[in-house]
Amino acid sequence: MIKRSLPSSASVANASEDGKLVAPAASRNTDALCALLQEWGPSRGQALEIASGTGQHVSAFAEVLPGLTWRPSEVDPERRVSIDAYTRNSPNVAQVVQLDAAISGWHRRIYGKDLIVLINLIHLISWQETRTIVSEVAQSLSPKGRFILYGPFKRSGQLTSDGDVRFHEALFQQDPEIGYKNNGDILNLFKNVGLHMLATVEMPANNLAFIAERPVV
Repeated sequence: MIKRSLPSSASVANASEDGKLVAPAASRNTDALCALLQEWGPSRGQALEIASGTGQHVSAFAEVLPGLTWRPSEVDPERRVSIDAYTRNSPNVAQVVQLDAAISGWHRRIYGKDLIVLINLIHLISWQETRTIVSEVAQSLSPKGRFILYGPFKRSGQLTSDGDVRFHEALFQQDPEIGYKNNGDILNLFKNVGLHMLATVEMPANNLAFIAERPVV
């Protein structure tokens, strides 16, 4: 994604001696996300994680969903090194690919995916970048392929906790084009790109997960 100087709480990762980066947010939400994917993800097929970050998530996902072959992706070279460190001994994780998913056209080289996962990114990018990513995802999925989008969102245009208000305002002050997106706008965007909504799931720490599917035409 387009790199920005974001508030320190937005995307923190600390280095360890073995080359792995550790993001506290990923440490906190991994178990909940694994449970979500076990419930809503396919048991077999090809999976892509967009913006894999440190690699903590995809390593855990590959362990709890061993029937899927996972392809992590990341635009940041330092984080790609970390992803490799987490996944080098995971038999069902392919090598991380360099991908800026906010640039249109990548569905032509990354396609036929049975599952695409995107975690904690949408509030850090613009609405135009969000539209591009979701449109590319819709074209990258196989028929009946699923898209799971997770993160903090407004509900009916409202921020629903003091922590969300502070975080959104910090993001907006840094860049007026970024910040929390509205759940209703996300649902409309999915519809506009041809994705069928299956569920919206309330997650810990006031987050939401959107589960959508590419219909069979």
